[in-house]
Amino acid sequence: MRILLIADIHSNWPALSAINERFDACLFLGDVVDYATDPVPCIDWVRKYATATVRGNHDHSVAQRVTVRPSGTFRSMAAAMRPHHFAVLNDEYLTWLARMPVTRHLILGEHRFLLVHATPRDPMDEYLSDSAEQWAQRLEHVNVDFVCVGHTHIPMHLRLEGTQVINPGSVGQPRDGDPRASYAVIDRGQVEFRRVPYDIDRTIRHMRDSGIEESVIGKAEAVLRAGGKFPHSDRTDG
Repeated sequence: MRILLIADIHSNWPALSAINERFDACLFLGDVVDYATDPVPCIDWVRKYATATVRGNHDHSVAQRVTVRPSGTFRSMAAAMRPHHFAVLNDEYLTWLARMPVTRHLILGEHRFLLVHATPRDPMDEYLSDSAEQWAQRLEHVNVDFVCVGHTHIPMHLRLEGTQVINPGSVGQPRDGDPRASYAVIDRGQVEFRRVPYDIDRTIRHMRDSGIEESVIGKAEAVLRAGGKFPHSDRTDG
């Protein structure tokens, strides 16, 4: 079985549409919205192709119509773009975001999976990088073959006592210094990380056409072109 793992699309349709993979199942690990301005086709894609989904912190906030107070690069971006989300997402889309589960267990082929956006202890918000010791603590009562997560926007693969933890990185806003859309494929139990370039100019153009302030567009462009690696990057706002 060939499984596509995607996370943190963040309304970046040019990035998501650049992924061209054959798959038998697709697992979406949260945060389809915020940070860019084209959420509708992104949600439509996930609804059509994802075998299983979990809700991210941005999905939750948009669904609950939470406004953001600007502070730091990423919060400023979310604050500026969220009113646009509220304008283009009707109640059907908001309800779908709100009803995504926070955790999901499933079996695909011979393997057991746990899906969460952040960590099993705090499924939507805890920000945990690649510390094997900390992840071992989070997995003390988890009995699966694969724990699949997002949230950090950084690819990760850990093997811990029979359980593999995989973060495919971010489709729409990578933060590991590589601007290409990031995702992963599990093919017959083997994990492979993949990157694909996309038209960043098209993403920026959509922000401008959506009426986002130029100062915010400048921040968004800097983040996207540098793969999240730039001074004053407040990464903990996943």
